[in-house]
Order: sequence, then C-alpha cells, then structure tokens
Amino acid sequence: MSKEMLGALDALEQEKGVKKEIVIEALEAALVSAYKRNYGQAQNVEVEFDQKKGNIHVYAVKEVTDEVFDSRLEVSYQDALEINKAYEVGDTIRFEVTPKDFGRIAAQTAKQVIMQRVREAERSIIYNEYSQYENEIMQGIVERRDNKFIYVNLGKIEAVLSKQDQIPNEVYNAHDRIKVYVSKVENTTKGPQVFVSRTHPDLVKRLFEQEVPEIYDGTVEIVSIAREAGDRTKMAVRSTDPNVDPVGTCVGPKGQRVQLVVNELHGENMDIVKWEEDPSDYIANALNPAEVIAVQFNDGNEHTCTVIVPDYQLSLAIGKKGQNARLAAKLTGYKIDIKPESEVEFVDGDDSEDESAVVEGFEEETITPETTTEETVAVAPETAEVAEDIEQPAETVVDSEEQPQE
Repeated sequence: MSKEMLGALDALEQEKGVKKEIVIEALEAALVSAYKRNYGQAQNVEVEFDQKKGNIHVYAVKEVTDEVFDSRLEVSYQDALEINKAYEVGDTIRFEVTPKDFGRIAAQTAKQVIMQRVREAERSIIYNEYSQYENEIMQGIVERRDNKFIYVNLGKIEAVLSKQDQIPNEVYNAHDRIKVYVSKVENTTKGPQVFVSRTHPDLVKRLFEQEVPEIYDGTVEIVSIAREAGDRTKMAVRSTDPNVDPVGTCVGPKGQRVQLVVNELHGENMDIVKWEEDPSDYIANALNPAEVIAVQFNDGNEHTCTVIVPDYQLSLAIGKKGQNARLAAKLTGYKIDIKPESEVEFVDGDDSEDESAVVEGFEEETITPETTTEETVAVAPETAEVAEDIEQPAETVVDSEEQPQE
C-alpha cells in the first residue's frame, strides 16, 4: 500500500461522493478479519492505516496482568515494565505484528472494500435523487418488456411499469417517450427500485399542473379526481380568485390546455366540473353533461342521495355502461341513485309520505363510489345499454376525437 491508495481514495471522494474516512474505517475492519482468517490468529488485533504515507500496520493488543494465562491476549507485568515503567496492571499494550506479505492481502481486501463502498454510495445517491420525485411526474424512454413489467429508463435507473399501472389498450414500443407518475421508490437489498404508473389519478393532476400555470401557483385548485384510465376522467376544480373561472382556465383558449393532456393520455376523455360547497350543486355538476332537476338527500345517511333527471336525460346521466354515474359517485364520495322525473312524485314539506317511486331497473340499488363497471350494468341493464348509443357533448367535456379549433 502506498500513496497511490491515498490518491485513489481522494478521487473516490470527489467523483462518487464517498467520504475517505468512511472507506478507511471499513478497510481497517475488513483487514482485521483478513488477518485473522489468513494467519489463524485469535488474538485481539487492530489495523491502522497511515493517512499520510498510505502504509498499513497490524497490532496485537494485549492486557497487562500479574499472571499470564494466554500469551496471545495477555502480557506479564514484568515484561510491561521493561517496555515502559509507567505501565500498570490492567493497561493494554499494542505490539506490531504486521506480516511481511500482508501488503498483497491488504491490496485485495482494499479492492473489495472500495468496490462495495462504491456500489453502496451509488445506490444511496440514486435513491436520494429519485425519492424526491415520489408522487411526481417524470418523462422516460421505454427500454424493454417482459411478462410482468415494462421497463422505463428514467436516466440513472430503470423504473418498472406493472400491468395494473398500464393504460388498457395502450401500446408501449421500445424507444417511446412517455410521461409516468412515480408512485413509489424503495431502497431494497438489490438497490433502489422505482415503481411508476400511467393509471394513477394523480398523473392527470400533475399533467394539468404542467399545462395550467394557475393550478401550479394555487389560483385554481384540483379538489378531486375520479378516473377510469384509458377511457374517461372527471375532475372537480375550484378557484381561490372570484375573478378566475376554474373550468375555463383548465380548458384553455380553444381547448388547447386540456387537449395537450388528452393527447398525452392517448385520447382519454376529460370532464372538468366546478366544485361547489353546496353538495347538491356539486353532485349536479359531477353528473355533467346530464341535466339535473333536483338532488334529494336521504335522512338516514348523509352521503346517500337521489338525483332526479328529465326522462330523456336518464341514459345520459347514467352514461355508457354506467360510467358517468359511477365516476360522479367516486368524484363526490356520495352514493347516487338516479331516477327519471316521470317516476318521482314531488310533494311539499311535511305532507311527504312517499318520497318517490323506484324506477324500473333501479329497485333498491344505488351507485356508490366503489361500484364497478359490471356492477353498474347489473344495476340498470336496460338504461345502461341504451346509454351506449347516446352521445351529447357539453362545454366542459373534451372528447378525444375533438381537436381545438384554429
């Protein structure tokens, strides 16, 4: 070992960020084990690294005793006085026992320790760098795929995109550039692991933050998002400035802002609605583009309501396969029962004996935030089937096929 080792340690600290003191401490501990293993010695030994010359010294540490039982661990009081008259019983003395060929073992050990510390430092640097991007959006390049994951290159690490985090019917080809949401960063024994998603609702939120400055600076706030990835998303927004229209701000001039988000998600439809403090107004907005006549809340459960719509709007309010009602329930957190106007008997205040008649197909069934597509169709099979053939655009609905007018 020589000054070349010191130069290597200095370069390691500058290039990899590994402190020289940490490497030296690990090196000394590893050399103690290497000495005992190669020379079959069981005594207490210490290894000292000379940071000025780069030399390594091995010392056997022995305790001063009146009577010696193990010469490898103890030294007699008389022998200690011959070395230095200041020694007393109980003191420890270091004897240098550096083998002549210890330099070769030290070089091999140093190489192993340094490589290990470099790997640990690189892992730590990568983890610290990417952990700050957790719950944020990043752009990556599709590298490869296997039966479980798609691997996305984020620069210094390959992130994994699982099947459940992939948008249905979206095709990922090698070298494609995609934006992903960093859902989790873990520091495993094999190194940092980054998990990304294309289906997470917050991906939509981050995309709008990039395209809408008013969202980024807090003028417009995204209150809630309900998403069925690859098909449709409902987003409720509100403004902290009464002079700013939150929906129009998100849509942008000629729909340019929201269209950029739609294009990034490969045609996913966006419904942007205004959040209202009044739950009935909020629920009515959430069912957009359907027209709502009234919202009645159940006395027994504050988060269950009955929504009355015109007969000709029933299928539109339910949506294709119940999607509109299902997303509205997720967006608002209310259980929603949709009924046509013709099946509801409106009565005044205290005279109400029968609030409403149950519409055929919705008998004692309610669409909840947890209702799935299959369950929604089972609730109202006839109206859901009819809804598939009905399309009615609204000002706050951006269809994937619509392009901004020039």
